Amino acid sequence: MPRKNPQTVHAEPASATVRDTAKQNLKFQNLSDNLRRGILAGTWAVGTKLPTEQQLSLDTGLSLTTVRRAFEDLVDKGLVVRRQGAGSFVAAPQRSQKRSRYVIGVLLPDTQLYYPQVLQGIEEHLSSRGASLQLSTYHYDFTRENASIEFLLDAGVDGLILVPTLTGLDNPQQRVAELMALPVPVVLLERSLDDLGPGDRTEHVCSDHQGGAYDAVMHLHRLGHRKIGLLTRANEAARSSNPTQAAVIAGYAAAVEALGLDNSLELDTERHHRMAFSATKPEWEADQAEHMFQLLAGSGATAALVFGDREAALLEGAAARRGIRVPEDLALVSYDDEMADLAQIPLTAVSPAKHRLGVMAADVLLRRLTEGDACPLYQIRLRPRIVVRDSCGAKVVSPI
Repeated sequence: MPRKNPQTVHAEPASATVRDTAKQNLKFQNLSDNLRRGILAGTWAVGTKLPTEQQLSLDTGLSLTTVRRAFEDLVDKGLVVRRQGAGSFVAAPQRSQKRSRYVIGVLLPDTQLYYPQVLQGIEEHLSSRGASLQLSTYHYDFTRENASIEFLLDAGVDGLILVPTLTGLDNPQQRVAELMALPVPVVLLERSLDDLGPGDRTEHVCSDHQGGAYDAVMHLHRLGHRKIGLLTRANEAARSSNPTQAAVIAGYAAAVEALGLDNSLELDTERHHRMAFSATKPEWEADQAEHMFQLLAGSGATAALVFGDREAALLEGAAARRGIRVPEDLALVSYDDEMADLAQIPLTAVSPAKHRLGVMAADVLLRRLTEGDACPLYQIRLRPRIVVRDSCGAKVVSPI
């Protein structure tokens, strides 16, 4: 026979389920009160990560369910914020879930070329939702990156949209873990841990640069080209400053493999039958454009994907000086679409959705802030489109 609860005031005995539930409620409330007193007393400072549910369960002897309810109670009271995949942190008093105007920190490597449109998308969406923006840049200097993030946190931002350095690091996973452990929600922009596949637990909004390069090669192939080159603007040592290039190279390689072509740069007489090739050079000047054009012409290629717009425009000039017509003798597609329409022969270009990237990154972060753990984890990739102009001959041969 189960013992009667001496605290019951009912004439009839309460059921075992009711008694157990009452005890469970009391246990979670006691734990919640103890944690709340510790937070208010400064045992855990604002932004400090609290012990995990598993650790508290071991330390207190309480079930995981009881510990989880205690945390939920603290979240409801605005004392704790929970970060997907990172843990629970002491919330700043001013960062209540009822706050009507969020301040979002944005970290960019710079505000030149690629990022103005991204930033415009972020700012427009935040403004339309009654939120504001705090911007910081680190100019591709990793030593300044943490200081810039600290600046944003000290400014009291509620969440972060980050374009951090991940390439060229010995342990990019560790770097991402550090960023995910920051005391406010984080959305990565144009950065992710591709190699982890489903193991990547970051929230991110990225361009599918591999897909963009792949589509460019396929586009040129549909136009009848069977010898398709890839020309890039930075060598291996310089790729850390532009992670897009590695994705472009991977997308090109995937396309030529799918088509049965070859991306070898070995251009000796025994290998002139090769169907395609890739080459890299540091930031181009006019003489380097001449050299790259010679490599392209020597391979017998009739088309090329060029990263980026400036380099493709220089290649047009080198071709013109040799009497090679674009697109009749050489079809070109540039990558980035920043100034492709300003080239002497307007360039067909792979065009990442920069403005849309900014809008979606801002939207994901605001959803995370307002919905908390009820919000699904967003991992978004936007495939760039191809903007057809005059340099590939598609307007004459066939539309894309």
